[in-house]
Amino acid sequence: MSDLYCYHCGLPVPKQAHFPALINGQTHPMCCAGCQAVAETIVAAGLQDFYTYRTHTAPTAQEIVPAFLQQIKIYDNPILQKQFVHQENEFIREATLILEGITCAACVWLNERHLRTLNGVLQVQINYSTHRAKVRWDSRLLQLSDILQAISQIGYLAHPYDPTQQQIILERERKQQLRRIGVAGALGMQIMMFSIALYAGSWHGMEAEFKQLFHWLNLGLTLPILIYSAQPFFKHAWRDLQHRQAGMDVPVALGLTLAFISSLITTLTAQGEHVYYDSIAMFVFFLLTARYFELMARQKSVRATEELIRLVPTTATRLTGTVDSETEEVVLVIDLAVQDRILIRPGEAIPIDGIVLHGQSTVNESLLTGESYPVPKMSGETVIAGSINIESPLQIQVEKIGEETTLSHILRLLERAQSEKPALTQLADRLASGFVFGVLLLASAVAAYWWQLGEANWLGITLSVLIITCPCALSLATPTAITAATSHLTQSGILITRGHALETLAKATHFVFDKTGTLTAGKLQVSAIHLLNNQQDMKQVLQIAIALERHSEHPIAQALLNTLPTKERILNAIEVINHPGAGLTGQVLGTPYFIGTPLFIQQHTGHILQVAHAETLYAPGHTLILLANSEGLQAAFLLTDQLRDGAQSLIQFLKQQGKSVLLLSGDHASAVQTVAATLGITEMGHSMSPADKLQFVKSLQNQGAIVAMIGDGINDAPVLASAQISIAMGSGTQVAKASADMILLSEQLSQLQLAVHTAQKTLSIIRQNLIWAIGYNLLALPAAAVGWIAPWLAALGMSTSSLVVVLNALRLLKSK
Repeated sequence: MSDLYCYHCGLPVPKQAHFPALINGQTHPMCCAGCQAVAETIVAAGLQDFYTYRTHTAPTAQEIVPAFLQQIKIYDNPILQKQFVHQENEFIREATLILEGITCAACVWLNERHLRTLNGVLQVQINYSTHRAKVRWDSRLLQLSDILQAISQIGYLAHPYDPTQQQIILERERKQQLRRIGVAGALGMQIMMFSIALYAGSWHGMEAEFKQLFHWLNLGLTLPILIYSAQPFFKHAWRDLQHRQAGMDVPVALGLTLAFISSLITTLTAQGEHVYYDSIAMFVFFLLTARYFELMARQKSVRATEELIRLVPTTATRLTGTVDSETEEVVLVIDLAVQDRILIRPGEAIPIDGIVLHGQSTVNESLLTGESYPVPKMSGETVIAGSINIESPLQIQVEKIGEETTLSHILRLLERAQSEKPALTQLADRLASGFVFGVLLLASAVAAYWWQLGEANWLGITLSVLIITCPCALSLATPTAITAATSHLTQSGILITRGHALETLAKATHFVFDKTGTLTAGKLQVSAIHLLNNQQDMKQVLQIAIALERHSEHPIAQALLNTLPTKERILNAIEVINHPGAGLTGQVLGTPYFIGTPLFIQQHTGHILQVAHAETLYAPGHTLILLANSEGLQAAFLLTDQLRDGAQSLIQFLKQQGKSVLLLSGDHASAVQTVAATLGITEMGHSMSPADKLQFVKSLQNQGAIVAMIGDGINDAPVLASAQISIAMGSGTQVAKASADMILLSEQLSQLQLAVHTAQKTLSIIRQNLIWAIGYNLLALPAAAVGWIAPWLAALGMSTSSLVVVLNALRLLKSK
């Protein structure tokens, strides 16, 4: 039969599939893990003649393929995908998956490489700490079920991410690990009792019959440990070898196998002095215990993210009918539609983004923003999914559902940040990837050396070399620290959106601030309006200004809108062009108008403020905006703003850290100088366009500076994108937040101080972990190679090494 077809069922073998089975002394290809398992079962039962005498190919192996593979097609249902798939456009999809079976960095590498070979997969990133994968694909080329199938083909299971499902998986894994630890611990203690007797006998003498009896007893006690407790090590090692990978369980499984075979030969032949049953039991027990604590630590490090996900309820109370005859019905959140009305009672979580129609209450948004105080909400105000209603019932109109909500956007940014690998992680992964091969070569060389010298305990020394190495610590050094830091900052209202953010923030040398909405609260108020031409009155110039500014997201626009009486008619402006950071142009009532900074007005109209006006209007601390048409300047608007709480302490902290602090603003010199003087900033730029800011930051970077840019407006987007690390305020525009590596959801500048401190501590802990991991292996390997470390002590050292790294990273959860 052609190698392109499954030897068991006759179906074509996928190009990327590798499921060989040894039948009648020959290796034959299988199309899937199911057919491979059936074939191996037939051979193991001694029924391989089935393949000699069969008259046609067997049916497919669907009966033994996990039920998961039979059900994955349902995940292609568009209605079901609304719960967990983000649709970027008509064809591009993105989903987060739970991966089962991940044990080390090699597993992550294998899954990422395998999925990237699929035609249609655009991006795949896997977080080792959370065991979650973020996958983007083109639905024209493949479906989600194809991706899940591909993962299953290399021995792993994947599910669309669901917090409840992941909790079930983690709980099942935890209980199973505890059972394995219990078996290894209970039987290991018995083995140690007999081993102590054997050690005492070797010193003081022991009859051969008792010695042999203890060997047989230890053999019987070791078998359940190998077959049950150590099963994951052998299973994962075999899977790695099938895919020609050397994962971290390969030396573990090899060491256990060699130790057991050597001990078994000694027991069966009653010749030789060395058995390693005690080392096997202790190694399995210590390694399982270390991995159990690692599992608990991983759960603790991502707790903040998990709490965010659990905020959204699965059901909601929908209101139907008129106000006079309203009816309530409990429906699934995924069945809600935009414009539906829902009722949120006190104590209930809000499942959607919406607008309050009726009612007045306070809402707890602390898990989303880090702000501990409840936020008042009344008719016309927006609420976000995941916040909790506290006092009174609220009727809310649905605006955004599921993957379109603010909470879902936050979670996607978190997933992106935790999945991306900063430079230090990539370095650690490169070291770990070649580490196992190096250890196997070293162990072979050590075995050959001591064998040649005639050392009786050559195998024990070789086992110590295999066991004591700990590539796990290298792979855990960075991701555990970054995950813990991200979780801690999320709880404080600081959203990390890119993987490199913490590392870069810790190294930043220059902190560049925008003024309005960043160092100031961004809640501008019009303090005065000056008419500069007698052609129009105060009401007319205000209406014209608002007609233009309503097309902008800048705080100035909102300040002008707030001055207009509620029932006043707003004029319509056409052909409006927004010049970010400078002003707007457009036609109102058929006349071209210009509104913006004095420099903007001068560039577009040629009109300049007269000296007499300038002395009056350039008031310290005020923002000046001019309105003009072709005939001349029409009006001047003076606006005031307040400094944000914590601005002064943040600037002082950065200066104490030896950082350079700069203020760049499009505002006039007087306003910028007043804020700079108040905060103690000596380097500043005023009347700057977005292009000017961008050029300034690039000049700093050309001088070797690592620039952190903090801004909030649409005009800050270019410079935010160009800075090595960008930080946006939570109230900033969507464009600014899309360009940012971090977002201050709480809008409290004091939290940026926490972010800088946490970033520096994270970098320090990563370095400590890498130094520990590399230093441990550099010291332990030579010591084991010269025979100074017994196998049982090697087992303890290896288990302790990875645990030290994880526990050190968890210190970030308590960072202040």
